Parts: sequence; structure tokens; C-alpha cells
Amino acid sequence: MAGLVKKTTGLVGLAVCESPHERLKTLYIKILDVLQQMPKNAGYRKYTEEITNERLSKVNIEPDIKKLEDKLQSGQIEEVIFQAESELSLARKMVQWKPWEPLVEEPPANQWKWPI
Repeated sequence: MAGLVKKTTGLVGLAVCESPHERLKTLYIKILDVLQQMPKNAGYRKYTEEITNERLSKVNIEPDIKKLEDKLQSGQIEEVIFQAESELSLARKMVQWKPWEPLVEEPPANQWKWPI
């Protein structure tokens, strides 16, 4: 497969990435940096950190893009990059939203009861 370059992803609006390893490493490191701003016991941080570290190690270990796609099991490498970009955006929003903090006021008594 050496020398074979993918010309298209076959997905509308998703261009081929010329340096996917570098892009993914950069995105995963940024995600991990943002997660450091959250409390260690925050559920989002724990699980996102675990998944991101796992994926980052696979990116660091596997130089072949096709094999990396198979190991990540998330579609084409460009789709994985899009997912990482979306996760970075969400992580930044979570830092602003602070969902780990207590509620400002108590919810109504039957708010979580179904059926009413």
C-alpha cells in the first residue's frame, strides 16, 4: 500500500486529510489539556480521558492508516478526525457549563418521575 494515496473519502463535505496522524495527535492532546480543567471525579472527564488516551496510544503505535482505521473501528480516518474535533468542541463547552457543580435550585418534586 505504500505510495497509494486516497483521492476521496466518498463522503460529501469530508475531504481527505494529508497528515492524519499529526492531526489526530494534536486534537487528542488538546482534548486531554481541556479535560485537565475539570475535577478528577467528573464523569465526563473520566470516561473521555480513558477513550482519548486509548485512541492516542493507537495513533502513536500504528503508522499504517488502513490498519489504524481498523483498530479504531470508527470509520475512515477523516471521520475519526471529525469526531475528535467535535469532542474537543464539546469538552470546551463542558468546562463553561460545569455540569459537575450542584444545581442552582432544587428541581420540582415530580420532574424525573415517569409516567406522571
